[in-house]
Amino acid sequence: MSGERESRAIRTERAPRPVGHYSQAIAAGGLIWVSGQVALDPLTGELVAGGAAEQARQALANVAAVLEAAGSGLDRVVRTTVYLIDLDDFEEVNRVYAGFFPGTPPARVSVEVRRLPRDARVEIDAVALS
Repeated sequence: MSGERESRAIRTERAPRPVGHYSQAIAAGGLIWVSGQVALDPLTGELVAGGAAEQARQALANVAAVLEAAGSGLDRVVRTTVYLIDLDDFEEVNRVYAGFFPGTPPARVSVEVRRLPRDARVEIDAVALS
């Protein structure tokens, strides 16, 4: 099997354990595919206190930790998806998001969803270059 077709699971204790049957991320084809991260504290496994901004901050910190474990980083992210249970939180989350991507931001999709795991307000996934 060539290196282009191989994949490997990424795992770090610096991000919360998955709440279902999935990997924190998969490295394949020169990309890192980070599974959706909600605002779980990696030490306690509990949802962080606060609203959408605090949850976005923790979710992005979790994404960053997974990317670092994969040998990548937020500066190599090319696309994200932001899931919100209330699109009225968009501006608040956007301000936090901008702080994590101060240069040219990655492509992004933001969608309102009915419900997220652990009743989180925000979930964020990412695709980054290795």
